[in-house]
This record gives sequence, structure tokens and C-alpha cells, in this order.
Amino acid sequence: MSKLSAEELYIKKDRMRYVKNSACSNLCYLAILFNVFYFVTIYRQDVGNYYYTIQIGASVVYNLIFMLAVFLASEGVKNYGKNYSIVLLIAGVMQIVRIFVIPMGALKATTFVNGEDVAVMGNGTFIKCLVYLGVTAVCLLGSSALNFIRCNQLEAHVKSLEQNKA
Repeated sequence: MSKLSAEELYIKKDRMRYVKNSACSNLCYLAILFNVFYFVTIYRQDVGNYYYTIQIGASVVYNLIFMLAVFLASEGVKNYGKNYSIVLLIAGVMQIVRIFVIPMGALKATTFVNGEDVAVMGNGTFIKCLVYLGVTAVCLLGSSALNFIRCNQLEAHVKSLEQNKA
């Protein structure tokens, strides 16, 4: 891999003023996709009455808010909105926290179905949920960090352009 010359580096930074931040935005879309995989996996489970609780209702509402917030943040990071890095950071951390709510609780729980004690969630389903939430969190945290770095680079470049103008 060759090093970029000073002129190439300048062009690369200057190009940021005119090109959308699509890598960060695409990571957000990927996070939404894996969140959809997660909630389809969870809501497809039908073991007794375990999933008919207020917790699942709150989870449905949270998923809707999550997808809306991440989609709006994806549009914000396209235009190098630095504040959206915070939104994505919080959403990424919340995805990690979610591992310990429904999947972990369902893995440890049992319920009675037709007079038998049945596990609510098997190890395979738990691992799928863990992977889906983990990938979602990594995408969001990566998008947040990358957007923050790129925003700082763009701000510094624009500031240097203004100083050279004066």
C-alpha cells in the first residue's frame, strides 16, 4: 500500500465537502437489518404464555423507536452531522444492554406447555439473538466512531481553508 502524497491527502479531505458520508450511513442500514433479524427471531417464538407480557410490548415499541432513530441518524451522518454520533453511540450501547433483557431472561426461563416444563429459548436461538444484537451494536458503534473522526477531519480542513483565505 503506497503512502498518499500531500496533494492527494488534500484532495481526499477536500472531496469530503462534496461527497456524502455513505460508509457511516450504510453501517446504520446494516444495523437496522440485523435488528430486524433479531426481533423476527424473538417474536417468532411461541412457547406458552411467556412472550405475552408487557415486556414484549415495550420491546415492540422500542424496536420501532430504535429503527426510526437509527434511520434518521443515518441521514444525519450522510451530511457529516457530528451530533448524530452521540445518537448512534447510545443506540449501540442499548443494543448491548438488550442482550441481558429478553434473550438472557428467556434462556434461563421455563414455562408449562401441555403439563410439561419447557425451555422458553434454546441455546441456538439465544446464540442467534446474541449475534444479531452484537452485530447491530458493532455497526452502530463503528458508524458513530467513524462519523466522529470524519467530522473532525472535515471541520479541521474547512477551518484551514478559511484561514488560508484570510
